[in-house]
Amino acid sequence: MESDKFICVREKVGETAQVVIVDMADPGNPSRRPISADSAIMNPASKVIALKAGKTLQIFNIEMKSKMKAHTMIDDVIFWKWISVNTVALVTETAAYHWSMEGDSQPVKMFDRHSSLAGCQIINYRTDKSQKWLLLVGITAQQNRVVGAMQLYSVERKVSQPIEGHAACFSQFKMPGNPQESTLFTFAVRGAAGGKLHIIEVGTPPAGNQPFTKKAVDVFFPPEAQNDFPVAMQVSHKHDVIFLITKYGYVHLYDLETGVCIYMNRISGDTIFVTAPYEPTSGIIGVNRKGQVLSVSVDEDNIINYITNTLQNPDLALRMAVRNNLGGADDLFVRKFNMLFGQMQYSEAAKVAANAPKGILRTPQTIQRFQGVPTQPGQTSPLLQYFGILLEQGQLNKYESLELCRPVLQQGRKQLLEKWLKEDKLECSEELGDMVKQGDLTLALSVYLRANVPNKVIQCFAETGQFQKIVLYAKKVNFTPDYIFLLRNVMRINPEQGLQFANMLIQDDEPLADLNQVVDVFAECNLVQQCTSFLLDALKNNRPTEGHLQTRLLEMNLMAAPQVADAILGNQMFTHYDRAHIGQLCEQAGLLQRAIEHYTDIFDIKRAIVHTHLLNPEWLVNFFGSLSVEDSIECIRTMMTHNIRQNLQLCVQVATKYHEQLTTTALIELFESFKSFEGLFYFLGSIVNFSQEPDVHFKYIQAACKTGQIKEVERICRESNCYDPERVKNFLKEAKLTDQLPLIIVCDRFDFVHDLVLYLYRNNLHKYIEIYVQKVNPSRVPAVVGGLLDVDCTEDVIRTLLLTIRGQFDTDELVEEVEKRNRLKLLLPWLETRIREGIQEPATHNALAKIYIDSNNNPERFLRENQFYDSTVVGRYCEKRDPHLACVAYERGQCDAELIKVCNENSLFKSEARYLVRRQDADLWALVLTEENEYRRPLIDQVVQTALNESQNPDEVSSTVKAFMTADLPNELIELLEKIVLENSLFSDHRNLQNLLILTAIKADRSRVMEYITRLDNYDAPDIANIAIGSELFEEAFAIFKKFDVNTSAIQVLIDHIGNLDRAYEYAERCNESQVWSQLAKAQLQAGMVKEAIDSYIRADDPSTYIEVIEIAEQAGNFEDLVRYLNMARKKLREVLIETELVFAFAKTQRLAELEEF
Repeated sequence: MESDKFICVREKVGETAQVVIVDMADPGNPSRRPISADSAIMNPASKVIALKAGKTLQIFNIEMKSKMKAHTMIDDVIFWKWISVNTVALVTETAAYHWSMEGDSQPVKMFDRHSSLAGCQIINYRTDKSQKWLLLVGITAQQNRVVGAMQLYSVERKVSQPIEGHAACFSQFKMPGNPQESTLFTFAVRGAAGGKLHIIEVGTPPAGNQPFTKKAVDVFFPPEAQNDFPVAMQVSHKHDVIFLITKYGYVHLYDLETGVCIYMNRISGDTIFVTAPYEPTSGIIGVNRKGQVLSVSVDEDNIINYITNTLQNPDLALRMAVRNNLGGADDLFVRKFNMLFGQMQYSEAAKVAANAPKGILRTPQTIQRFQGVPTQPGQTSPLLQYFGILLEQGQLNKYESLELCRPVLQQGRKQLLEKWLKEDKLECSEELGDMVKQGDLTLALSVYLRANVPNKVIQCFAETGQFQKIVLYAKKVNFTPDYIFLLRNVMRINPEQGLQFANMLIQDDEPLADLNQVVDVFAECNLVQQCTSFLLDALKNNRPTEGHLQTRLLEMNLMAAPQVADAILGNQMFTHYDRAHIGQLCEQAGLLQRAIEHYTDIFDIKRAIVHTHLLNPEWLVNFFGSLSVEDSIECIRTMMTHNIRQNLQLCVQVATKYHEQLTTTALIELFESFKSFEGLFYFLGSIVNFSQEPDVHFKYIQAACKTGQIKEVERICRESNCYDPERVKNFLKEAKLTDQLPLIIVCDRFDFVHDLVLYLYRNNLHKYIEIYVQKVNPSRVPAVVGGLLDVDCTEDVIRTLLLTIRGQFDTDELVEEVEKRNRLKLLLPWLETRIREGIQEPATHNALAKIYIDSNNNPERFLRENQFYDSTVVGRYCEKRDPHLACVAYERGQCDAELIKVCNENSLFKSEARYLVRRQDADLWALVLTEENEYRRPLIDQVVQTALNESQNPDEVSSTVKAFMTADLPNELIELLEKIVLENSLFSDHRNLQNLLILTAIKADRSRVMEYITRLDNYDAPDIANIAIGSELFEEAFAIFKKFDVNTSAIQVLIDHIGNLDRAYEYAERCNESQVWSQLAKAQLQAGMVKEAIDSYIRADDPSTYIEVIEIAEQAGNFEDLVRYLNMARKKLREVLIETELVFAFAKTQRLAELEEF
């Protein structure tokens, strides 16, 4: 419990910890919240709670449901307490801290704990009002008693003082005669010698103060409470009484000034462990261990009697009564006053009367008694002495103020009165104001204001001309005067001030006076201008209930100042007045526009609206926006009927702006009913660019033609996409315009060229045909020429027309138009002229080619030499006429697919073959040589028989051969290669072709390989032979090696592949080469033909394999042949083995003589 506002309890329900907060203003509805903290304390003033869990501190605003601050301490907090509404004191084992809620501040260390508090249980922490003195209180058990230890710390001096004590408190006390309060420190202790209460002043006394005399009084403990000791202390600032609570539940009350014990009693059988000041009674509130909430306070009505009668201490009773303004000692004060007054000690009696509690002696009777005392010469009258004492102490009451001011005013010393009023020494009243008003109206106003006498205040404001202050004051004090009466008075004196006053009366949502009555006041004084100003402000909210006042405002100005009324109506401030009545007044005042705005009857509107010269055109156009569709049409009709020349332009503007609402059709019919093509032209001209209605565009063209606006007809015909071209074309043909350009534009845009040519030619408007193709659209020349041919125009005219055209047009299209009419030759002169001019356009050359083809005018030469025609077009043209020419054209343009197609269809395989050979295109070859091509065989025949025979280009031959290879046509390839290699002398010696022929034969037709090997000479023999071996064509391989004298390879084939050593021997005999004999000898040796092998080695003169020969010969017993071999080897090699084996062989053959010679 940090104050008497909240009690905060932490309890555990099952396994859940929760905090219970009891609001002392509503104790029946405690709030419960689950928490994980181990301690919670409520702010002494607001719903802010501080929570502590271990070293973590947090402050939460319960109402805002937000965390305000958090901090983690280094040391554990063993005690904490709110010492003010925004500061928490934190005590650890070593120091004390202050943690402010302001900003982001962290806890600030205030002082270190004194050693005397080591091991103590901290039970309290107190500070004085200014937090300059800090006190830490702890207790500890020593020698079977509880010892209290306190540490008093001065923030200014930064020093601590250890004190033995159990409970303590700081308080502020103002001693009699001292100007300022003293800071007192009270503490109680129960030591071994007994209990004591100490009251001392801490710090240096304030300037002008007498120091407080230190007090020390005994604290009584009953015999049955030997172990009792103080646990809590609070001071009642209202009564200057010390409340001391002990552990055993005793309460002691001491006078703070004297230290006298006033009262003692036991109030609880259980220990009161926490206390706080209790503001409602200026007492103390506490909670004991049973959970009871107790409060103790001073009974103000009986305390003085108790001290006087029970304690028999009248001095203390008087002192407390005076000091704390307590009743109960009235008889004492009256008795003392009478005694002093009887002893003529008027000054002392005046002091007693002034200081008596609750003003018991400050009565009219006391004043009368002082007035009845005669004044001694040279001395101040007792009455003035009495008033002087009262003025020094504070404010005089009503009767005192009247009696003091009466003689002062009679003496004309009003400055004293002003001084006392400023110092608030007088109690102002209506009677005092009336008294002062006789001499000073302004001063009286000040008194009335202080006395809160509204009617007299307002009367003074009115009499001093401060009318603006009347309303402010009346609102302030909630007083309602007769404002209309006051307003009349002001109006008579000053109309401008009256206007201000009237505005003040109605400036709030609830006016202080009735508006009608205020307006009547203005009307009584004939103040139209001021009344207008007032009503403009008063009626600015445009309320329906104020309609009659709006009418009245406009009415008075229409009669007196029409310009002002016009301005008011122009601002559109009001909407609830009588519009019909005001409309009539406007018309009478000459405000025709305003009158029309107010009329609702269409007949009134039609009557006024025809006078357009008196109306603003822009306004009139906008006005039509407020009329219905029918009324708008009727008004336009009326305006045109009244004066069409004057009103046509305005009618057009209205029609333009509102054509969507009034409908274009209705407006067109309206203008046509007056045969006003001019109006129709201007109306439709303003909307035609934004309209997509075909009828609008047609009517606009029609109106433009009627009004002679040919250029506009041309523009709309050229730019518009919305009109019906057929309808417009027919209209323009019927209109017989002098300028046919609009018709030309329509026909050109919508492809009515044929109709146009027919119309112009039959109406002898030939020049417009020339204008059309020369200036308007030269690209339409083909269609025009076609049309002229259809109307049987002479060719000379057409030729002349063509020769005069310099613009661009599609020659293909022209040719098509002429061609489909079988008149292509008509273009020959024109085409030849273009050719001479250097025109390279393909269409021109295409057309010329067609003419040459049809006329058989050396077409093939043209097709081969001309570079500019389109081969595809011309080729397609020739297909049915002359396929050969089609091939020429396609070949020139490399139109592969087209050429192949026409050749296949017309069996022109020879031409196709020549083209393919010359084209050298692998993809094209692949296309024609595919198996799906039904014409492949005749094509191949022509390639072999004709195309390649004619070709002298090796690249063409090469690409053809590659194509056949890629198409996997070996037989056809052989056929092709035989034709090239065996018959054509130009490519007969071509190595690659010979190689290819043989290789192809190896793969496809082995029977021909030997023939090719024999007939051909310029091929890669070793490579071909090896490929033949790989294909098991051993004889062919042998023939190749033999033909090209590659003898070693040839005999190797005989030995390894054919396996005929006899043929090998014959071949070696024929070649007679050492290497050949060596290969043969090796094969013979492996075959076991020792003698033959040795013979071959000897003929080869090759001893390289002597070891193998020696081994095999000895195994076979052929020592005779071995002797011959070793003799040959001995000539070549000097090896020990050879010498040794020779000796052995001599011995084996019984050649002793040779052995001896060796």
